[in-house]
Amino acid sequence: MYGTISSEHGDREADDRDAEIVSRHLPDGYSAGPEVLISGNTGSQPPSEQSSLRLQGGDIHRDLYRIRSPFKHKRAVTYGSPSIQPSDDFEVPDNVVSVSDQRVPGGFRRQHMLQKKPNLIREVSRPITDSFVSFLDLYGSFAGEDLGSDDETESAVEDEEAPSAETRPLLARRKSSRRMQRPGDASMTKSFFTLLKAFVGTGIMFLPKAFKNGGILFSSIVLITVAIVSCICFDLLLACRKKYGGGYGEVGEAIGGPAFRRLILCSIFLSQIGFTCACLIFTAENTFAFFEAVLKGPMEVSVSALVGIQLVVLVPLALVRNISKLGPVALAADVCILFGLVYIWWYTISTLSIRGLHPSIELFNPRDFTLTIGSSIFTFEGIGLLLPIQGSMEEPQKFDRLLYIVMFIITIIFTSVGGLVYATFGESTRVEAISNFPQDSPLVNAVQLLYALAVLGSAPVQLFPAVRIVETSLFGNKSSRGSTKTKWKKNFFRISLAVACAAIAIVGASDLDKFVALIGSFACVPLVYIYPALLHWKGVARSRVTQAFDLFLVVLGIGVMAYSTGITIAKWSAT
Repeated sequence: MYGTISSEHGDREADDRDAEIVSRHLPDGYSAGPEVLISGNTGSQPPSEQSSLRLQGGDIHRDLYRIRSPFKHKRAVTYGSPSIQPSDDFEVPDNVVSVSDQRVPGGFRRQHMLQKKPNLIREVSRPITDSFVSFLDLYGSFAGEDLGSDDETESAVEDEEAPSAETRPLLARRKSSRRMQRPGDASMTKSFFTLLKAFVGTGIMFLPKAFKNGGILFSSIVLITVAIVSCICFDLLLACRKKYGGGYGEVGEAIGGPAFRRLILCSIFLSQIGFTCACLIFTAENTFAFFEAVLKGPMEVSVSALVGIQLVVLVPLALVRNISKLGPVALAADVCILFGLVYIWWYTISTLSIRGLHPSIELFNPRDFTLTIGSSIFTFEGIGLLLPIQGSMEEPQKFDRLLYIVMFIITIIFTSVGGLVYATFGESTRVEAISNFPQDSPLVNAVQLLYALAVLGSAPVQLFPAVRIVETSLFGNKSSRGSTKTKWKKNFFRISLAVACAAIAIVGASDLDKFVALIGSFACVPLVYIYPALLHWKGVARSRVTQAFDLFLVVLGIGVMAYSTGITIAKWSAT
């Protein structure tokens, strides 16, 4: 009962506020209230207000004056205006049933339905009214009529809440923790596709060259092994989150202290910077190949110059402070990636069915097999989104099963793309998968350009976490609203980071497959294998067997990172 009364009270307050907003923008001297009709029928002095029907188009916008009328009538009663006495010749409205008619069977029901009819009409017109009222409210605030809140919108969406009247909060709390406590509402189907997209990114395009570096059999085994070990480490991280709560860095701080949190964030920063640079290189090389094929000749612009040109797109998108505003760009990128994958499967399967396996393929390549390890780890790049996706689920307890299903599917996708392209082209397999296909085909050129644009659209999404990590460390939670100096400091930092990524990409463009392997070995191995096992060993594991297994994973991760990183750097230096 109390909840119903409160709800009705809230609806009345909202209606009063709507009426007040509308009344600001309607001309004075006109009304749709019954008092106008009454005064007109009595033959008394000219009324102070006239019927809105006298206005041009009055029958069209009369509903707006009807919204205004209850509000004005209520204020008149509040200030003690005399009640209106209808004259003897006042006609009873159609929606009023006389007392004698109400006393017959069904009379009360008839009266109720007649009184309900105007409300139904109002409900039908309410969506238009709400939109109009919202516009007026915003317009009035913009014009200075209502400055109760300071909502400065920079080139980004609000990162922090608007400051309250008090200068010091009673309880300090992190925004990330507050967001984590919100109950999730994502279904299993939605979480499935979100998790699938978290893993299927730009890394899949580098797998054909990784298969060439390791051989088709060895690379397949490495991919499957990486998927299995990744699942184990993901499960360890989820167990830590279940006990301590929060995000990856917050779990690290709860178990290992602030220094461990900074270490995790540093690794995330390095990996995201690496992903962004790889996107820039991939886009530049595919664009270079596209123009060479279309123009039927060598390009006068180098790959390095094309990397720099991408700053025209990357810098404005890097200034966006709400990642949801990058949604349309990311959606277009996903569509292009899906189209490219379908084409790869169609072309390679049809070619292999006609020509068979390329004669130059190897089961194991002893010369460059170490590069396959780093590239395979680079491909499974979705660990940063595991905890947010689990927290958004309506049934987070089912996330483990969903994760295993998705990992099984993406392992098949990764292995098929890398193996099919390498089996089709053999020793001539290039770093970017699309570049292996016939360059004189308009369809291939279209796919190449679409994929280049898709990866370019993914670059600001990859850069966003890295920007926010360092920006929070430098500026804290200081809002740039009302502070031009803080705002431009943040903008300068974001522009500088985008330029730095382009500079790194120019250096890495000399050998993209080694650059990808280096990122996977040095930045991704700690995030996926070392930190989850170390956190589980220190904060969750109790039995000696479990602790021994955690330590084994830590030692294995450190060994793989040191070996593959060292070999990759050595091979890069030798070329």
